[in-house]
Amino acid sequence: MKLKDKVMFITGGSRGIGLAIGKRAAKDGAKVVLAAKTAEPHPKLPGTIYTAAKEIEEEGGVALPCVLDVRDEQNVKEVVNEAVSHFGGIDICVNNASAISLTSTVDTDMKRYDLMHQINGRGTYLVSKYCIPHLKNSDNAHILNLAPPLDMKAKWFAPHLAYTMAKFTMSMCVLGMAEELKPFGIAVNALWPRTAVATAAVKNVLGGEEMMQGSRFPEIMADAAYEIFCKDSSTFTGNFCIDDLVLYDSGIRDFSQYASKPYSELFLDFFLPDDTPLPEEIKNS
Repeated sequence: MKLKDKVMFITGGSRGIGLAIGKRAAKDGAKVVLAAKTAEPHPKLPGTIYTAAKEIEEEGGVALPCVLDVRDEQNVKEVVNEAVSHFGGIDICVNNASAISLTSTVDTDMKRYDLMHQINGRGTYLVSKYCIPHLKNSDNAHILNLAPPLDMKAKWFAPHLAYTMAKFTMSMCVLGMAEELKPFGIAVNALWPRTAVATAAVKNVLGGEEMMQGSRFPEIMADAAYEIFCKDSSTFTGNFCIDDLVLYDSGIRDFSQYASKPYSELFLDFFLPDDTPLPEEIKNS
């Protein structure tokens, strides 16, 4: 019950990985702020902040659903203040909100370019900026960005330059803020999945039902995030973590619980450095 009564602020927490992270914390009795845009049901996407809040409370947590557009500075200030006045502080900030478009330079319209940069990079910076003063009051403060390792190879940029730039901005926030916030004992880390993860984005944007079948469940990211939040924020910071390696380091050896297919049939995610370790137990699960 390490996260009991800890206050977690999650952007984009109405479904997918964000919701899974919130539900894992809720099992410990955490207080979870679900800050996302989805207040009304979407025709293609399951869940709203209110259905997510119900799931958090069913797991044993306390939920505060808040409508948040991470592009709007005033909205961010208000929602952070609402979270603090409601729960008394913030211990963990999860920058999960993200936009994706896997298009070439010519095929990326500038509205989509701006959206990805406003949500991924600027949104992460903005939410972190307003959470930091409250994180300074926590005894084990963490910022976690769902962002990839900074592997500066052309192969990651060429097929979808705008998206890569936007995601790597989230990663640069980790690199800079981790060092900046060290004196305050605030950890800043990144977490990224080794494989595709079965979310609405994968189904609707990336690869449909076939890719869903070749993806791991969001719970692998949630369990990895939980392990990170339980680490000492004064020493575990500035890391670009891969989900299954975090769990491997925590002692897990059987990863079959996180997928319906063996590892050999899963789709690998973007941005994995070529030298990412692959222990036999992961490879053979």
